[in-house]
Amino acid sequence: MALFPKKKDSETQQEDAPEQPSEKDAEQAPKTGEDRVDVIGIDIGFGFTKAVKEHETIIFKSILGEAAEIQYTEALLEEAERDEYLHLEIDGSAHFVGELAERQSNVRFFTLDQGQFVSRFARPLALTALGRLASSHVPVNLVTGLPIGHYRQHKEDFAKMLSGKHTITIVGRDGSREEKTININKVLVVPQPFGSLFDAMLTDEGKLKDKHFLQQKIGVIDIGFRTCDYTVSDKMRYSERGSRTTESGIARGFNIIASKLREKSGINVELYRLYQSVEKGAIKIRGQEFDLKSITEQVFKQLATTIANEIDRLWADDWDMDAMIITGGGGKVLEPYLKPQLTGEVLAATDGESDQRFRNVRGYGKYGRYKWGSGTISE
Repeated sequence: MALFPKKKDSETQQEDAPEQPSEKDAEQAPKTGEDRVDVIGIDIGFGFTKAVKEHETIIFKSILGEAAEIQYTEALLEEAERDEYLHLEIDGSAHFVGELAERQSNVRFFTLDQGQFVSRFARPLALTALGRLASSHVPVNLVTGLPIGHYRQHKEDFAKMLSGKHTITIVGRDGSREEKTININKVLVVPQPFGSLFDAMLTDEGKLKDKHFLQQKIGVIDIGFRTCDYTVSDKMRYSERGSRTTESGIARGFNIIASKLREKSGINVELYRLYQSVEKGAIKIRGQEFDLKSITEQVFKQLATTIANEIDRLWADDWDMDAMIITGGGGKVLEPYLKPQLTGEVLAATDGESDQRFRNVRGYGKYGRYKWGSGTISE
Protein backbone atom coordinates (compact mmCIF):
# COMPACT_ATOMS: atom_id res chain seq x y z
CA MET A 1 0.00 0.00 0.00
CA ALA A 2 1.15 3.55 -0.70
CA LEU A 3 1.58 5.78 2.35
CA PHE A 4 0.35 8.76 0.34
CA PRO A 5 -2.39 7.52 -2.02
CA LYS A 6 -3.56 9.92 -4.68
CA LYS A 7 -6.50 11.95 -3.45
CA LYS A 8 -9.76 11.53 -5.33
CA ASP A 9 -13.14 13.21 -5.20
CA SER A 10 -14.57 9.91 -4.04
CA GLU A 11 -12.57 7.51 -1.86
CA THR A 12 -13.47 4.02 -0.71
CA GLN A 13 -12.14 2.02 2.19
CA GLN A 14 -9.56 -0.68 1.52
CA GLU A 15 -8.99 -3.55 3.91
CA ASP A 16 -5.19 -3.24 4.05
CA ALA A 17 -4.96 0.54 3.93
CA PRO A 18 -5.80 3.26 6.44
CA GLU A 19 -9.52 3.89 6.31
CA GLN A 20 -10.45 6.48 3.71
CA PRO A 21 -13.36 8.95 3.89
CA SER A 22 -16.22 8.20 1.53
CA GLU A 23 -18.72 10.35 -0.37
CA LYS A 24 -21.35 9.28 2.14
CA ASP A 25 -19.18 10.64 4.99
CA ALA A 26 -18.93 13.98 3.20
CA GLU A 27 -22.67 14.16 2.57
CA GLN A 28 -23.46 13.45 6.22
CA ALA A 29 -20.81 15.79 7.60
CA PRO A 30 -22.33 18.14 10.15
CA LYS A 31 -22.18 21.83 9.27
CA THR A 32 -21.37 24.83 11.40
CA GLY A 33 -21.89 28.48 10.75
CA GLU A 34 -18.27 28.88 9.79
CA ASP A 35 -18.14 25.50 8.04
CA ARG A 36 -15.00 24.65 10.06
CA VAL A 37 -13.45 21.41 11.23
CA ASP A 38 -10.76 20.64 13.83
CA VAL A 39 -8.10 18.25 12.56
CA ILE A 40 -6.66 16.49 15.62
CA GLY A 41 -4.06 13.76 16.01
CA ILE A 42 -4.28 11.54 19.08
CA ASP A 43 -1.94 8.80 20.29
CA ILE A 44 -3.54 6.72 23.03
CA GLY A 45 -0.64 4.76 24.49
CA PHE A 46 -0.36 2.34 27.38
CA GLY A 47 1.94 4.78 29.16
CA PHE A 48 0.79 8.21 28.03
CA THR A 49 -2.00 9.73 25.97
CA LYS A 50 -0.90 12.53 23.64
CA ALA A 51 -2.96 14.80 21.38
CA VAL A 52 -2.12 17.62 18.99
CA LYS A 53 -4.24 20.29 17.28
CA GLU A 54 -2.09 22.61 15.20
CA HIS A 55 0.31 24.04 17.83
CA GLU A 56 -1.71 22.97 20.90
CA THR A 57 -0.67 19.80 22.72
CA ILE A 58 -1.71 17.77 25.74
CA ILE A 59 -0.04 14.79 27.39
CA PHE A 60 -1.06 12.80 30.47
CA LYS A 61 -0.57 9.34 31.94
CA SER A 62 -3.02 6.70 30.68
CA ILE A 63 -4.53 6.10 34.10
CA LEU A 64 -8.20 6.21 35.10
CA GLY A 65 -9.41 6.52 38.68
CA GLU A 66 -12.59 6.81 40.70
CA ALA A 67 -13.54 10.44 41.21
CA ALA A 68 -13.60 11.59 44.81
CA GLU A 69 -14.67 14.81 46.50
CA ILE A 70 -11.52 16.81 47.18
CA GLN A 71 -11.81 19.23 50.09
CA TYR A 72 -9.00 21.51 48.93
CA THR A 73 -7.83 21.63 45.32
CA GLU A 74 -5.26 24.43 45.24
CA ALA A 75 -1.48 24.06 45.60
CA LEU A 76 -0.20 24.88 49.08
CA LEU A 77 2.18 27.51 47.69
CA GLU A 78 1.96 29.57 44.51
CA GLU A 79 5.46 28.42 43.51
CA ALA A 80 4.27 24.81 43.19
CA GLU A 81 4.20 23.39 39.68
CA ARG A 82 0.76 23.74 38.09
CA ASP A 83 -0.74 20.34 37.25
CA GLU A 84 -3.41 19.22 34.82
CA TYR A 85 -6.75 18.83 36.62
CA LEU A 86 -8.48 16.16 34.51
CA HIS A 87 -11.90 15.39 36.00
CA LEU A 88 -14.46 14.11 33.49
CA GLU A 89 -17.98 12.69 33.53
CA ILE A 90 -18.89 10.32 30.69
CA ASP A 91 -22.10 8.32 30.37
CA GLY A 92 -22.99 9.04 34.00
CA SER A 93 -19.63 7.92 35.41
CA ALA A 94 -17.09 10.31 36.91
CA HIS A 95 -13.37 9.76 36.33
CA PHE A 96 -10.13 11.27 37.48
CA VAL A 97 -7.59 10.94 34.69
CA GLY A 98 -3.80 10.98 34.53
CA GLU A 99 -1.78 12.31 37.45
CA LEU A 100 -4.96 13.44 39.23
CA ALA A 101 -6.05 9.77 39.38
CA GLU A 102 -2.57 8.69 40.47
CA ARG A 103 -2.52 11.24 43.27
CA GLN A 104 -6.15 11.34 44.47
CA SER A 105 -8.04 8.14 43.54
CA ASN A 106 -8.30 5.25 45.99
CA VAL A 107 -9.14 2.91 43.11
CA ARG A 108 -7.00 3.30 39.98
CA PHE A 109 -7.17 1.48 36.65
CA PHE A 110 -4.16 0.80 34.44
CA THR A 111 -3.65 -2.03 31.96
CA LEU A 112 -1.14 -3.54 29.56
CA ASP A 113 -3.75 -5.76 27.88
CA GLN A 114 -4.54 -4.57 24.34
CA GLY A 115 -8.12 -5.88 24.22
CA GLN A 116 -9.02 -4.39 27.59
CA PHE A 117 -7.27 -1.16 26.67
CA VAL A 118 -9.36 -0.72 23.52
CA SER A 119 -12.66 -1.72 25.14
CA ARG A 120 -12.37 0.07 28.52
CA PHE A 121 -9.66 2.73 28.40
CA ALA A 122 -9.33 4.20 24.91
CA ARG A 123 -12.63 6.10 24.74
CA PRO A 124 -12.43 7.95 28.10
CA LEU A 125 -8.74 8.74 27.53
CA ALA A 126 -9.47 10.05 24.03
CA LEU A 127 -12.43 12.14 25.18
CA THR A 128 -10.34 13.60 28.00
CA ALA A 129 -7.80 14.86 25.47
CA LEU A 130 -10.44 16.00 22.99
CA GLY A 131 -12.31 17.79 25.75
CA ARG A 132 -9.27 20.04 26.15
CA LEU A 133 -8.42 20.55 22.47
CA ALA A 134 -11.66 20.36 20.46
CA SER A 135 -13.52 23.64 19.86
CA SER A 136 -17.14 23.91 20.94
CA HIS A 137 -19.66 23.13 18.16
CA VAL A 138 -16.87 22.40 15.65
CA PRO A 139 -16.68 18.88 14.13
CA VAL A 140 -13.47 16.88 14.55
CA ASN A 141 -11.58 14.90 11.95
CA LEU A 142 -9.40 12.51 13.95
CA VAL A 143 -6.25 10.55 13.06
CA THR A 144 -5.00 7.92 15.48
CA GLY A 145 -2.99 4.70 15.44
CA LEU A 146 -2.76 1.13 16.68
CA PRO A 147 0.26 -1.18 17.04
CA ILE A 148 0.90 -3.07 13.80
CA GLY A 149 0.30 -6.45 15.45
CA HIS A 150 -3.17 -5.36 16.63
CA TYR A 151 -4.16 -3.17 13.69
CA ARG A 152 -6.35 -5.60 11.73
CA GLN A 153 -8.03 -7.01 14.83
CA HIS A 154 -9.01 -3.73 16.47
CA LYS A 155 -9.06 -0.96 13.83
CA GLU A 156 -12.79 -1.18 12.95
CA ASP A 157 -13.96 -1.36 16.57
CA PHE A 158 -11.55 1.44 17.46
CA ALA A 159 -12.87 3.75 14.74
CA LYS A 160 -16.51 2.90 15.49
CA MET A 161 -16.06 3.54 19.20
CA LEU A 162 -14.59 7.00 18.61
CA SER A 163 -16.91 8.12 15.80
CA GLY A 164 -20.05 10.19 16.28
CA LYS A 165 -21.28 12.51 19.02
CA HIS A 166 -20.04 12.23 22.60
CA THR A 167 -21.40 14.35 25.42
CA ILE A 168 -19.04 14.89 28.34
CA THR A 169 -18.97 17.10 31.42
CA ILE A 170 -15.68 18.72 32.33
CA VAL A 171 -15.41 19.43 36.07
CA GLY A 172 -13.08 22.28 36.97
CA ARG A 173 -10.74 22.62 39.91
CA ASP A 174 -13.23 25.05 41.49
CA GLY A 175 -16.16 22.64 41.00
CA SER A 176 -17.49 24.38 37.91
CA ARG A 177 -19.15 22.16 35.32
CA GLU A 178 -18.99 22.55 31.54
CA GLU A 179 -21.04 20.24 29.34
CA LYS A 180 -19.44 19.73 25.96
CA THR A 181 -20.54 17.77 22.90
CA ILE A 182 -17.69 16.44 20.80
CA ASN A 183 -18.75 15.55 17.27
CA ILE A 184 -16.16 13.27 15.67
CA ASN A 185 -16.93 13.54 11.98
CA LYS A 186 -14.24 11.21 10.58
CA VAL A 187 -11.77 8.77 12.15
CA LEU A 188 -8.71 7.52 10.30
CA VAL A 189 -6.81 4.69 12.03
CA VAL A 190 -3.29 3.98 10.77
CA PRO A 191 -0.56 1.57 11.91
CA GLN A 192 1.04 3.37 14.84
CA PRO A 193 4.63 3.95 13.65
CA PHE A 194 3.36 5.58 10.43
CA GLY A 195 2.95 8.71 12.54
CA SER A 196 6.70 9.19 12.83
CA LEU A 197 7.09 8.71 9.07
CA PHE A 198 4.45 11.35 8.43
CA ASP A 199 6.17 13.66 10.94
CA ALA A 200 9.47 13.35 9.07
CA MET A 201 7.98 13.60 5.58
CA LEU A 202 5.34 16.34 5.93
CA THR A 203 5.26 20.00 6.88
CA ASP A 204 2.91 21.31 9.56
CA GLU A 205 0.48 22.17 6.76
CA GLY A 206 0.49 18.57 5.48
CA LYS A 207 2.67 19.15 2.40
CA LEU A 208 5.47 16.83 1.31
CA LYS A 209 8.64 18.64 2.41
CA ASP A 210 11.39 16.42 1.02
CA LYS A 211 10.92 14.54 -2.25
CA HIS A 212 13.94 12.37 -1.44
CA PHE A 213 11.61 10.31 0.76
CA LEU A 214 9.74 9.24 -2.39
CA GLN A 215 12.76 7.17 -3.42
CA GLN A 216 14.12 6.06 -0.05
CA LYS A 217 13.70 3.03 2.20
CA ILE A 218 13.12 4.16 5.81
CA GLY A 219 12.85 1.88 8.84
CA VAL A 220 10.93 2.96 11.94
CA ILE A 221 11.67 1.65 15.45
CA ASP A 222 8.74 2.73 17.63
CA ILE A 223 9.43 1.82 21.27
CA GLY A 224 6.31 2.30 23.34
CA PHE A 225 5.46 1.44 26.92
CA ARG A 226 4.25 -2.12 26.32
CA THR A 227 5.15 -2.83 22.69
CA CYS A 228 7.87 -2.15 20.17
CA ASP A 229 6.69 -1.63 16.58
CA TYR A 230 8.90 -2.00 13.54
CA THR A 231 7.93 -0.98 10.02
CA VAL A 232 9.56 -0.13 6.70
CA SER A 233 8.56 2.50 4.14
CA ASP A 234 10.06 1.40 0.81
CA LYS A 235 9.65 4.28 -1.65
CA MET A 236 6.56 5.37 0.29
CA ARG A 237 5.03 1.88 0.35
CA TYR A 238 4.41 -0.24 3.42
CA SER A 239 6.49 -3.42 3.75
CA GLU A 240 4.72 -6.29 5.47
CA ARG A 241 7.94 -8.30 5.56
CA GLY A 242 9.70 -5.57 7.52
CA SER A 243 6.85 -4.85 9.95
CA ARG A 244 6.13 -6.47 13.31
CA THR A 245 5.02 -5.82 16.89
CA THR A 246 6.98 -7.33 19.80
CA GLU A 247 6.70 -7.13 23.59
CA SER A 248 9.97 -5.20 23.92
CA GLY A 249 8.46 -1.97 25.24
CA ILE A 250 9.97 0.00 28.09
CA ALA A 251 7.60 -1.76 30.54
CA ARG A 252 9.80 -4.85 30.24
CA GLY A 253 12.63 -2.89 31.82
CA PHE A 254 10.34 -1.24 34.37
CA ASN A 255 9.10 -4.69 35.45
CA ILE A 256 12.63 -5.75 36.31
CA ILE A 257 13.28 -2.54 38.25
CA ALA A 258 9.97 -2.94 40.14
CA SER A 259 10.84 -6.55 41.00
CA LYS A 260 14.21 -5.51 42.44
CA LEU A 261 12.52 -2.79 44.51
CA ARG A 262 9.96 -5.28 45.82
CA GLU A 263 12.78 -7.62 46.92
CA LYS A 264 14.55 -4.81 48.79
CA SER A 265 11.61 -2.87 50.21
CA GLY A 266 8.63 -5.21 50.25
CA ILE A 267 6.60 -2.57 48.36
CA ASN A 268 5.03 -3.31 44.99
CA VAL A 269 5.68 -0.09 43.06
CA GLU A 270 3.22 0.42 40.21
CA LEU A 271 4.97 0.74 36.84
CA TYR A 272 3.41 4.12 36.08
CA ARG A 273 4.94 5.53 39.28
CA LEU A 274 8.49 4.77 38.13
CA TYR A 275 8.84 7.37 35.36
CA GLN A 276 10.25 10.26 37.40
CA SER A 277 12.25 8.02 39.72
CA VAL A 278 14.00 6.28 36.84
CA GLU A 279 14.72 9.64 35.24
CA LYS A 280 16.02 11.02 38.55
CA GLY A 281 18.01 7.87 39.33
CA ALA A 282 16.58 7.28 42.81
CA ILE A 283 13.34 6.50 44.62
CA LYS A 284 12.36 7.01 48.25
CA ILE A 285 10.21 4.29 49.88
CA ARG A 286 9.13 4.48 53.53
CA GLY A 287 11.82 7.09 54.14
CA GLN A 288 14.62 4.99 52.64
CA GLU A 289 16.23 6.07 49.37
CA PHE A 290 17.11 3.43 46.80
CA ASP A 291 19.61 4.16 44.03
CA LEU A 292 18.27 3.21 40.59
CA LYS A 293 21.15 4.36 38.37
CA SER A 294 23.01 1.05 38.25
CA ILE A 295 19.98 -1.22 37.73
CA THR A 296 18.49 1.21 35.16
CA GLU A 297 21.75 1.30 33.18
CA GLN A 298 21.95 -2.49 33.20
CA VAL A 299 18.28 -3.03 32.29
CA PHE A 300 18.20 -0.43 29.51
CA LYS A 301 21.40 -1.78 27.92
CA GLN A 302 19.92 -5.28 27.96
CA LEU A 303 16.60 -4.11 26.48
CA ALA A 304 18.39 -2.11 23.76
CA THR A 305 20.39 -5.22 22.85
CA THR A 306 17.17 -7.23 22.61
CA ILE A 307 15.66 -4.63 20.26
CA ALA A 308 18.85 -4.46 18.16
CA ASN A 309 18.75 -8.25 17.78
CA GLU A 310 15.09 -8.13 16.74
CA ILE A 311 15.96 -5.51 14.12
CA ASP A 312 18.85 -7.59 12.77
CA ARG A 313 16.57 -10.59 12.31
CA LEU A 314 13.56 -8.70 10.96
CA TRP A 315 15.46 -6.47 8.53
CA ALA A 316 18.07 -9.02 7.45
CA ASP A 317 16.94 -8.69 3.81
CA ASP A 318 16.65 -4.90 4.01
CA TRP A 319 20.40 -4.24 3.77
CA ASP A 320 19.60 -1.38 1.36
CA MET A 321 17.94 0.70 4.12
CA ASP A 322 18.64 4.41 3.64
CA ALA A 323 17.91 5.56 7.19
CA MET A 324 16.09 4.71 10.43
CA ILE A 325 13.89 6.62 12.85
CA ILE A 326 13.85 5.89 16.60
CA THR A 327 10.59 7.07 18.12
CA GLY A 328 8.12 6.57 20.97
CA GLY A 329 8.36 7.26 24.69
CA GLY A 330 10.65 4.26 25.10
CA GLY A 331 12.74 5.51 22.21
CA LYS A 332 13.36 8.71 24.15
CA VAL A 333 15.14 6.86 26.97
CA LEU A 334 16.63 3.93 25.02
CA GLU A 335 18.14 5.83 22.07
CA PRO A 336 21.51 6.43 23.80
CA TYR A 337 21.80 2.65 24.39
CA LEU A 338 20.31 1.53 21.07
CA LYS A 339 21.87 3.90 18.56
CA PRO A 340 25.46 2.58 18.99
CA GLN A 341 24.18 -0.94 18.23
CA LEU A 342 22.56 0.04 14.92
CA THR A 343 24.37 0.07 11.58
CA GLY A 344 23.23 2.94 9.40
CA GLU A 345 21.95 6.50 9.60
CA VAL A 346 19.45 7.45 12.30
CA LEU A 347 17.32 10.49 11.40
CA ALA A 348 17.09 13.20 14.04
CA ALA A 349 13.76 14.60 15.20
CA THR A 350 12.32 17.31 12.96
CA ASP A 351 11.83 21.01 13.68
CA GLY A 352 14.08 20.94 16.75
CA GLU A 353 11.58 18.72 18.64
CA SER A 354 13.64 16.31 20.74
CA ASP A 355 10.80 14.56 22.61
CA GLN A 356 10.17 11.34 20.68
CA ARG A 357 6.90 10.83 22.55
CA PHE A 358 5.28 13.41 20.24
CA ARG A 359 6.65 12.21 16.89
CA ASN A 360 3.77 9.82 16.16
CA VAL A 361 1.01 12.18 17.25
CA ARG A 362 2.51 15.16 15.42
CA GLY A 363 2.62 12.97 12.33
CA TYR A 364 -1.03 12.01 12.76
CA GLY A 365 -1.98 15.69 12.80
CA LYS A 366 0.13 16.41 9.71
CA TYR A 367 -1.38 13.45 7.86
CA GLY A 368 -4.86 14.65 8.76
CA ARG A 369 -4.08 18.00 7.17
CA TYR A 370 -2.64 16.18 4.14
CA LYS A 371 -5.88 14.19 3.79
CA TRP A 372 -8.46 16.82 4.61
CA GLY A 373 -6.78 20.21 4.56
CA SER A 374 -6.82 22.24 7.76
CA GLY A 375 -9.94 24.29 7.96
CA THR A 376 -13.23 23.44 6.26
CA ILE A 377 -15.65 20.59 6.48
CA SER A 378 -15.76 20.21 2.70
CA GLU A 379 -12.09 19.19 2.67
